[in-house]
Amino acid sequence: MLGLIVEQHAGMPFQDYIEQRIFQPCGMLDSGYFSLDRLPANTAIGYIDEKDGTWRTNQYAIPVQGYADGGAYVTAPDMMKLWSSLLANKLLTPSMTRQLLIPHQYDPGSGLHYGLGVWITKKDEDLFKYHVMGYDPGVNFRSAYYPATGHTLVVTSNGSGGAFEMMGLIEEELSKGSSST
Repeated sequence: MLGLIVEQHAGMPFQDYIEQRIFQPCGMLDSGYFSLDRLPANTAIGYIDEKDGTWRTNQYAIPVQGYADGGAYVTAPDMMKLWSSLLANKLLTPSMTRQLLIPHQYDPGSGLHYGLGVWITKKDEDLFKYHVMGYDPGVNFRSAYYPATGHTLVVTSNGSGGAFEMMGLIEEELSKGSSST
């Protein structure tokens, strides 16, 4: 529904709006809502692990072209640019950026807070990270910004799983390093 509202308000297709208002200003030159039959060179193909232990591409499991509910192709370096632009107030005013990054909802089941499109994790009531994620059959990613250290982490996978687990392992290793110093 939000995609349709954006299209009506902007007078252009949702994908074009995101390209012009987010990807281009952030310098995300390798990201976009690409059609499956016109993927840029070096695009990773997603793979689905079948129950019998074999693998198949996700070609028939995802939309031909993404829309407001997901399906954008992004690279890890481009996600770093998105965080940098967002936090430098290049996409939104400082006031709007603050509104995006403050908790508006709390999910007691997961222990996570939710801003406006951004998950927020706290540890001992202190802000630990802001994070976003994406998933389609055969692909997934996790990306986070850690305000206390200023670090940004992006993990991409061309399988249905892996990014969540990898991010957890990296965070575990980083916490070991910080507790020993």
